[in-house]
Amino acid sequence: MKGIFAWVGYDFHIIDFTRPKRSSGETGFNALQLFKLAKDGLFSFSLAPLKLSSIFGYLGALSSLLYGLYILFRTLFYGVDLEGYASLMTVILFIGSLNLIFIGILGEYIGRIYIESKNRPIYLIKKIVETDV
Repeated sequence: MKGIFAWVGYDFHIIDFTRPKRSSGETGFNALQLFKLAKDGLFSFSLAPLKLSSIFGYLGALSSLLYGLYILFRTLFYGVDLEGYASLMTVILFIGSLNLIFIGILGEYIGRIYIESKNRPIYLIKKIVETDV
C-alpha cells in the first residue's frame, strides 16, 4: 500500500501514535508471509533489486581482473605454485561475472516491460477545475 500511495502522489503527513495491544486473537501472518509481503512491496515498485545483479557482475569482473593481475605478478616474481590453477580460476571468475552482468541487463529489460505492462497512466490529474468559456 505504501508503494501505491507514493506512486499516486497523495499528500502525506506522519502521525506518531502508540498502537494499543491487540484486544483479542492473534495475527494471521507468520514470518514467512510477512517476508513475502515485504518482497512483493519491494519488487513491485522498484527496479533496484534487478540492478544489483549488474553491480555484482561488474564488481566480480573487476575483482577477477585484479586477481588475475595479482596471480600474474606473483607467478613472474615467485614462480608457478600450481600449474594452470591461476589462469583457470581467473577465467572462471571472469565468465561468472559476465553472466551476472548479462543477467542484470536482461533483468533491467524485463523490469521495464513489467512496469509498462501495468498500464499506469503517465500522469494523474489531482483536481479538475471547470471554467466558463
